[in-house]
Amino acid sequence: MLDILYQDEYLVAVNKPSGLLVHRSMLDKHETQFAMQLVRDQIGQHVFTVHRLDRPTSGVLIMALSSESARKIGEAFQARQVHKHYIAITRGHIESAGLIDHELTEKLDKIADKKAKLPEPKEAQTEFKCLGHSTLNVEINRYPESRFSLVELMPKHGRKHQIRRHLAHLRHPIIYDVNYGDNKYNRYFKQLDPEFRLALHAKSIAFKHPYTGEDLLIDAPIDTSFKTMLTLTQLDHIDL
Repeated sequence: MLDILYQDEYLVAVNKPSGLLVHRSMLDKHETQFAMQLVRDQIGQHVFTVHRLDRPTSGVLIMALSSESARKIGEAFQARQVHKHYIAITRGHIESAGLIDHELTEKLDKIADKKAKLPEPKEAQTEFKCLGHSTLNVEINRYPESRFSLVELMPKHGRKHQIRRHLAHLRHPIIYDVNYGDNKYNRYFKQLDPEFRLALHAKSIAFKHPYTGEDLLIDAPIDTSFKTMLTLTQLDHIDL
C-alpha cells in the first residue's frame, strides 16, 4: 500500500518509496512491482503517467485518472507551470544559494535507444538553496574530516537525471549516487547501513489544478530511510 497524498476525480498523488519503478522497463524485466500497478490496484482505477521519478528517488509522484487529465497535467509540466522542490544530501559544503545553468545531453538507454542518434545538448537550469552543513570527524576520502550539505533544489527543466548531474557538475554529488557520485562515500555509508540509498527526495509539487484552477501544494514527508541518512550525516537537526 502506497501513501496517498492527494486524490480527486482527476488525479492521484502518492509518496513513491525509493527503489520502486514507476512503470515497466526494458532494462528491469525481472521486476514485478511498479508504482502504476500498485496505485491502480489500490484505488481500483486505471492510472496514467504524467511525469517520472528515478527508481532510487523517493517522493511525490502524480498520476492522472483519465487520458484527458493526463494531457492537461502534462501540458502544465511542458509549460513549466509545475513547481517541484527536492531535497538532497550532498558531499561537501555547498554555497548558500545559486542557479546551476548547465546544458545537458539526453541520456539514452543502452537497450531501448541503442539505434538512436546522440541528441544535441539542451538547456537545463536548477535553482538551489543550502539548508545546512555538517562535518564528520572521519576520513572517507583523502581528508581527515568529511563534509556534507542538505540542499533544497528547484529544477526549471525536466532533463533526465538533471538534479543528479547538475550537483555532480558542481562537484557536490548526491550521497549514494551510483551513477554520478563519489564511490568512496557510497561504500562508506553502505557499510554503515545496507539499506542506504540515493539521498534524493521529491519533497513537494505545486501547480494549478487543471480543472478547478485551485492552487495545489502536495507535500511528501521523508521516510525512515531518509531520516536515517540525515542522522548518519549529522544533518538531522535541520527543520524540513
